[in-house]
Amino acid sequence: MSRLAVIGAGYVGLTTAACMARLGHTVVAADIDADRVALLSKGEVPILEEGLPELLAEGLASKRLRFVVGAANAAPDAEFVFLCVPTPQGDDGSADLSFVEAVAREIAPALRPGTVVVNKSTMPVGSTRVVERILAAAGASIEEIGVASNPEFLREGTSVRDFLEPNRVVIGCDDPSVAVRVSELYRGLKAPILVTDSASAEMIKYASNAFLATKISFVNAIANLCEAVDADVREVVLGMGYDTRIGFEFLRPGPGYGGSCFPKDTAALLHAAEQAGYDFTLLQGVVDVNRRQHERMVDKARDLAGGSLDGVRVAALGLTFKANTDDLRDSPAIHIVRRLIEEGARVVAHDPAAPARVLDLVPGLELAGDPYAACAGAGLVAVLTEWDAFRWLDFGRVAAELAEARILDTRNLLDPAAMRRLGFVYEGVGR
Repeated sequence: MSRLAVIGAGYVGLTTAACMARLGHTVVAADIDADRVALLSKGEVPILEEGLPELLAEGLASKRLRFVVGAANAAPDAEFVFLCVPTPQGDDGSADLSFVEAVAREIAPALRPGTVVVNKSTMPVGSTRVVERILAAAGASIEEIGVASNPEFLREGTSVRDFLEPNRVVIGCDDPSVAVRVSELYRGLKAPILVTDSASAEMIKYASNAFLATKISFVNAIANLCEAVDADVREVVLGMGYDTRIGFEFLRPGPGYGGSCFPKDTAALLHAAEQAGYDFTLLQGVVDVNRRQHERMVDKARDLAGGSLDGVRVAALGLTFKANTDDLRDSPAIHIVRRLIEEGARVVAHDPAAPARVLDLVPGLELAGDPYAACAGAGLVAVLTEWDAFRWLDFGRVAAELAEARILDTRNLLDPAAMRRLGFVYEGVGR
């Protein structure tokens, strides 16, 4: 087994570190946040991720996993250094590599001959060469150090399962011997391993996320068309999904995609296309449809409220970008709630996992301790995140709490017929 350093202890880094320790490797994970390192060292997970607390406890107990402050303190004895730092979206849509560059400069003097630096975070095409240049400029002997791309394909809420039961492992490196060494780290997994060049590996990640975003925008456009022609998108998706060339995954109409990956990665791919002189109108259309879908949900809420949201109390059920995570990044629910407040609505929200800092993100938002309290006196309920807890609410009680029994189901979580039998005016997406 190998000695690994994982730089960055966020969603990707923490999952990578804990799962690599599960595979038998010795892992030192580093972060710049001393409080976060102290928390993780005690076995406390600061994010909601199924299975991660158990893996963290296992790694700490076995001594195969520990946490330190600062990349330079993790790198010296490592055979492999995984870069799992943020690559946020820049003002022009490009991926900001400043964190990657800073870490590369920090670890360069500490790297031993034979060490492999692995780009795990999503990085644009050409990033392995960027890291090579920075390492060399910072004093590393680049002839004795390998750099590879090993993009992550983790979904928040299921990241542990995605890591340990992947549908593929992609390794990009121009040196076959280095690629083989990286592939050996995954020997315990039953998954195809694709070894390719660095640029292709980096493009695989962006192309995959852009395609999934395309499926979401496509089915949302179809749902909107279904409403116009009196078709039911549930039946349409069922008929499409049985075609094995299409499948059922990501054909779920809703308020649009969000989270830490799809918005950022589609923007980065559009920027890369522009830089290369290619007019990627198809992907631009995907982004535009997604943006308009947020506004379409606001239009639906306004129509349900009788033409104006001014003064209407709205119960917002869900704030995270999807269920089973506490992540608010680019959440469609946040976009919609902001717009409701801009139009004069009083929004009282409940989410099982959203952190309290959501109040800083949405001025004017109020939080309720449970969904029934959020609904008390409201003239409209908006289901914005597909938490199972919302599916099984006592909607008879909900109706009794409301001033007006109206529901906007942006996730198609509920049964329209059942809601209408209870006296609700129900509006879904494409139904």
